Amino acid sequence: MLSSAFVCSPVYAAPRPLGPVVAPTIATLDADARASGNRRASATAIGRALFTTEWPAQVLNVYADGVGSHEVAGLRISGVKFHRRIGRLQFIAEVRALIERTFAAAPVGEVDVWAQIPIPVRKGAVVSGDKAVPTSRNVFTITVRRGESASSMTARMLDGTNVYWDEEWAGSAFKVMR
Repeated sequence: MLSSAFVCSPVYAAPRPLGPVVAPTIATLDADARASGNRRASATAIGRALFTTEWPAQVLNVYADGVGSHEVAGLRISGVKFHRRIGRLQFIAEVRALIERTFAAAPVGEVDVWAQIPIPVRKGAVVSGDKAVPTSRNVFTITVRRGESASSMTARMLDGTNVYWDEEWAGSAFKVMR
């Protein structure tokens, strides 16, 4: 049997944690998993700012790419299976909030947002590589440069100036609320 002198020896004391161990948040895990581009640190920072909220139109991916000091962020959102009912005006408000949070989270010069919906693909179709068939299509896109006012960005989305809306999609996606 060992004597207590050996067990309590300070030389062989068990290591102590440096601080409390905290599990990462869902926002942090999502940000790390959904970030990509050649400026991944910016994409992750943007993701951490965005994934603290459950948006009606789900944010699927956050991209950040840059050359020199110019950085661009891209946000890909789902155009189907909204987390809750959403009308066109609520969609516009969400896109505006996503863009504002993106500019606040990272030093990007512009933000591109696009909503996509899946395209049905026949069984056995090639979906990756040089001969791949498309599996999704854009139904909404906007590009906003840093410095554009929130009212200008909103007005552009409302009247369609330099914004792409697939009107067939918008007519059905927002059918419940106008």
